[in-house]
Amino acid sequence: MQPRSDQRTGLAYGLAAYTMWGLLPLYWRLLEDASPSEILAHRMVWSLPVAVVLLAVLRRWSWIGPLLRQPRRLGMVLLCTLFISANWFLYIWAVNSGHVLEASLGYFINPLVSIAFGVLLLRERLRPLQWTAVGTGTVAVIVMAVAYGRVPWIALALAFSFATYGLVKKGIKLDGIEGFSAETALQLLPALGFLVFLGLRGEASFTTGGVGQALLLSACGIATAVPLICFGASAVRLPLTTIGMLQYLAPTFQFVLGLTVFHEAMPPERWAGFTLVWLALALLTWDALRTAGRARTALARAAARAGEAARSAEAARSAEAARAAAAAPHTAEQTLPPRPPGLTQ
Repeated sequence: MQPRSDQRTGLAYGLAAYTMWGLLPLYWRLLEDASPSEILAHRMVWSLPVAVVLLAVLRRWSWIGPLLRQPRRLGMVLLCTLFISANWFLYIWAVNSGHVLEASLGYFINPLVSIAFGVLLLRERLRPLQWTAVGTGTVAVIVMAVAYGRVPWIALALAFSFATYGLVKKGIKLDGIEGFSAETALQLLPALGFLVFLGLRGEASFTTGGVGQALLLSACGIATAVPLICFGASAVRLPLTTIGMLQYLAPTFQFVLGLTVFHEAMPPERWAGFTLVWLALALLTWDALRTAGRARTALARAAARAGEAARSAEAARSAEAARAAAAAPHTAEQTLPPRPPGLTQ
């Protein structure tokens, strides 16, 4: 169990990570003069130097050789790169096209999609509350389709792309910074080639938008890496149930920004859909907390039983030792050699 001070530190890192992810729409809006594809390319290009610096500081290079000698894992890293690139592009486009609320919906329903993947692809078994949450989320998507007058494809695409990214990433078994570095290394050349192409056509806002625009685009790597670092620091200090609850902070911030800063429409039908999603997430959270509580209780009982068994065994050994000590003089007297004849006391 983590010390209380360590858990407080982990909570601070977790709050920082999810708050920064939740406020990213404000950053992308500062770059709205650039196309989503150019923003994405800069995010890819400038993320790699940040990753290299992190690896150098931590001296974590030993994973590169084994990865390069495993084509299957490299293929999975490439697949992860494709899904996270699509997720990043769609999110940037959604924010700068006035769909912040629908983007936030995507990250709200992402846990439900991950659970569905677990059932359909990994043959995991759900508890009753989890089934109820998935069913409620499905109804929410139907309500949203009615509210939007179409299937909320932005939310679904964000949720499915990120859930698929997480599913594939489970099989690679690379830590956060290592996986981030591998993915950005694969993103570098296509992104750099695209930026050169834009520059040759005179369409790159990095060169035509002034110093401020160039600095903002260059900082995309920091905006990508810093929340990830904070998340990694929190993940090693906090239980999964706490991390699971913190993950709802980011879409909550996005939702609030969509309402109060970007003034997107929120008719009653959308409120109904979001309310159903929040109900599903509340069920998931309650189920996770209850399951974790039962696990802790079972662990405590097992530890108590083990302690009782150890005490009983020690008491038995002590009793046996006492019996052996009590019998020792009598045994010694019986085993003394006989006195020779003619000797008296």
